[in-house]
Formats: sequence, C-alpha cells, structure tokens
Amino acid sequence: MRNAIMAAVLSFLVTSAAGLVLIPFLRRIKAGQTILEIGPSWHKPKQGTPTMGGFMFMAGITFTVLLMGLQAIKDGAFAHIFVLGFAWLFGAVGFIDDYRKVVNKRNKGLSAIQKLLLQTSFAAAFLALLRYFGFLTPNMYIPFFDYTLPLGWPVFLIFCAVLTVGMVNAVNLTDGVDGLCAGVTMPVAVFFSLVSLAWARPEMALTAAALAGGMLGFLIYNFHPAKVFMGDTGSMFLGGLVCGLAFAADAPLVLFPVGLVYIIETGSVALQVAYFKLTKGKRLFKMSPIHHHFEKSGWSEVKIFIVFTALTVIMCVATFFAVALRYMGGYINF
Repeated sequence: MRNAIMAAVLSFLVTSAAGLVLIPFLRRIKAGQTILEIGPSWHKPKQGTPTMGGFMFMAGITFTVLLMGLQAIKDGAFAHIFVLGFAWLFGAVGFIDDYRKVVNKRNKGLSAIQKLLLQTSFAAAFLALLRYFGFLTPNMYIPFFDYTLPLGWPVFLIFCAVLTVGMVNAVNLTDGVDGLCAGVTMPVAVFFSLVSLAWARPEMALTAAALAGGMLGFLIYNFHPAKVFMGDTGSMFLGGLVCGLAFAADAPLVLFPVGLVYIIETGSVALQVAYFKLTKGKRLFKMSPIHHHFEKSGWSEVKIFIVFTALTVIMCVATFFAVALRYMGGYINF
C-alpha cells in the first residue's frame, strides 16, 4: 500500500510540474483545439485552448512506473511494462490524430478505418504477448457471479480485441466536457490499484496508482474552465492503459461495471445514430455523446463532472467488493 501511495504522489507531482512547461509550449506552437463545426455551439469559446495536454500525465505515469517498477522487473514481474507500452501505442495513434487536426486546423484527423486497423493490430499483438508470457488465460471471469467461463483461445482473443478497441474509443468519447475523462478515470485507477493489491500484484497496483495520481495532477489544469485538453493523444493513452490493467489482471469483464460511464457515452452515440436512421431524421437525445444531451438540458459542465464521476465511484466500490476477495487467500495484502 505504501508503494502505491508513493507512486500516486510521484505521478501527481511530475504531471502537475510538466503542465507548467507543456501548456506554455503548446500555446507557443499554436497547438489549439478546433471545435467541430457540428459540435456544441456553446463550446466555441474553447476554440484555441491548447490540446495534446495528455503528454503531461503520460510523462508522469511513465516516469513513475519505470522508476518505481524497476525492482519488480528484476524480480521477474514485468506485465506492467507491457501495459505501459500498450498505452503508449494507443497514445501514438491519438497523437497522429491530434497532429493532423492541429496542422490542418480542422477537427478531423485519422479516418475511422485507419484508426480501426491500427487499434485492432495493437490490441491483437498485446493480447498475444500476454498469452505468450502466461499473464492471460482464456477463462473469462464474470464479476458479481463469481463464475469463470472457459473459452477457446481464438474466441477469447477475438472478443477481447473487439472489447479493447471499443473501450479505448469509449474513453475517447468521454473526453468532451472539462475534466470529465480524467475525473471518471481516477476512481477506475484506484479500483485497479486496490484490486491488484488484493490479488498480490504489487507492480500492477503501482501502475494503477500512478494513473490515479496523473489524473489528479492533470485535473489542476483540465477542471472547468479548462486551461488545456488532453486531446486524442491523452484519451487513447488512457483507454489503452485502463484496458491493459484489466487484461493484466486476467479479468477483462470488470471493464463493464467500472467503465459504465465510458459505455454509456459510446452507447448513446450508437443509439442516436440507429434511432436517427430508423425514424428518418428524429433524435433520441438532444445531442450525443450523452454529456452533450445533459448540457443542452441545462446541466453545467461541473455538474456533469460530479454526477458522472460519482456514478463511477459507486460502480467501482460495488465491483471491488464483488471481485476483490476472489484471490485473497483469506486476507488483503495492504
């Protein structure tokens, strides 16, 4: 527990310090956000706010994991390095997307097909790597039912690759209101840190704690009114890291309860599109993703942040007590 707390504090300090350097640099190179033409009109004043701020918590998390996780590598535990590398690959996809938007001064980066191909390739490679080194089994643990469903490797890998791509893009969609993505991800990180401690995986607990500290450090600059946005660079890195933590824990289905807000966000988009096509032009929500629906209903960005984050906290607490005792061996190793 002490090392996890130290990791969170160190990541927070590095992230918050990085913001002092990164934000002025992004302003100097004019790396400002371009608001989508069909996006919320009330977000227009945010045009020009620096984007790609995700690099500040990427730096904080990476520095912390590499520094404090060195002993774990020497002891033969290195899944956290795979998880970190996996997150950086997705962050790289996001960076290409952000870079194109900044250069072209349009809210359009990689095409959907390009993103899908890159993300699917990275997910398949990561899952194969975890399988090769014995960190992943094809036994699908179902939270809340304390039941494990054995699957064949091909079915398991295909399902998990689809789950990864879907969840990473769901995290990306959640980044649409000041502080929202960071606020929702912080309790998810704390959940994985506590579960990793309960399951005697200190290196993964350290990684998740570093994620929590990085989110808190980023919120100093990203909470409403935001001084910087994480961009696709940051949100895709977060999606990769959250998925990586779930797979390294060999419990990918916990992503559904703890990531409920992510799923609601992406589900609202899918429902909006389907309803629009089926009804020939009618809308189910005032705007999607659903945080924009609540904005148009009169909710402030701060209220959305509080409600969505609180919902995530509730789901994480419930899921922790449902799954943390699974591999305790009679005690929690705090």
